[in-house]
Formats: sequence, C-alpha cells, structure tokens
Amino acid sequence: MTYQDDLPAVAFAGTNMLAFGALREVAGTVKQKLDTDPNLSIVVLHAETSQPIELDLRGSSAEVIARLQPAEIPSARKVGRPKLGVAAREVTLLPRHWDWLASQPGGASVTLRKLVEAARRENEGADARNQGRDALYRFMAAVAGNAPDYDEVSRALFAGQKARFLSLIATWPRDVQAHLQHLSNRAFPCEGQSQCQKPDFI
Repeated sequence: MTYQDDLPAVAFAGTNMLAFGALREVAGTVKQKLDTDPNLSIVVLHAETSQPIELDLRGSSAEVIARLQPAEIPSARKVGRPKLGVAAREVTLLPRHWDWLASQPGGASVTLRKLVEAARRENEGADARNQGRDALYRFMAAVAGNAPDYDEVSRALFAGQKARFLSLIATWPRDVQAHLQHLSNRAFPCEGQSQCQKPDFI
C-alpha cells in the first residue's frame, strides 16, 4: 500500500516513541534506527487513527521516502461551475419511501443529501468520540498490551471515564502516556481547557 508522505504518523519501539510527525520524517527515522539495530521491533501507526502503517524499508532512507506518495498540491481553481463530486450508488428502499422522496421538492437525490447532512451534523460529536475511542484502543493494544491495569484502563475508556482513565495510566511509560493523552482529547468530551490541550511533543 502507498501512503502520502505528509500523513501524520508515530513510531514506537516498545514503549519508547521514536518519531512523531509527517510520515516522510517518521519513515526516515525508522529506517535509520533499523540500520543501526536490525533486531529492533518498531510499530508505525497513523498518529490520529492508530491504524498500522506498513512501510517498504528496502534500500536507503532516500529510497524508502521516495516510495511514499507526494502530498497533493491543490490545483488552480478553474473557471465555471465547481464539480460537487457526486457519486451514483445503489440505494434500496421500500416503495413508500420512494413515494415520499418523489413528492419532496428537488426529488429523491436532493432530499436524501439533505437528510444525510442533517444526520451528520446531529451525530458529529458522538461519531468523533467513537472514532477517537477506537483510535485510542487500537494504540493501547498495539503498544501497551502488557501495561499494568490494562483491563481496567480499557473499561474506563469504554465507560467514558476520563479522570479514571488518566489516573490509571499515570504509572505507564511517559511516551505512551503522552500519546494516550493526545488521543484522549477525541475519545472523551473535554472537561476544561487544560484537558483539551495537546502535549508538548505535538
């Protein structure tokens, strides 16, 4: 799989953070570390979603970075009506649903888009928290699976108990704590400005 070179990434060797930043920088650091110690076990993750990133580390550092996809450069705006990026896909509904949609101003497509946008706005906060929780749990499983009170920390996470969560990870390695605190800003509702600030390494 090819990744964009500006993708936000983080690399851990055990519980030690090796790099945090754009993937091109993280990939270069990982390659240098492995050249020094080929037996080092390193995990590279998307810094916000904690999805694993599989780097092709063959060749030199320059070759590793060159295999990443360059970041997209916004093209100059063209004259005329902008493209909306509308995609046609199959939707299965009951006849009464189609009848109702057909009776709405603008027809079925316009009405469906309005309904989807309204649902997105209504659920935006909950969706963001769920995605943040999942990202945090993926990171814990990848890096801190053997940490003390892991099960209790997991329960606090899924119960939405931020204070208990932060209290339980207080004895975990510093780098792991710092990244968990960063991810926790999306997994839990902010309860004050101090809890919503990013850690120093961001």
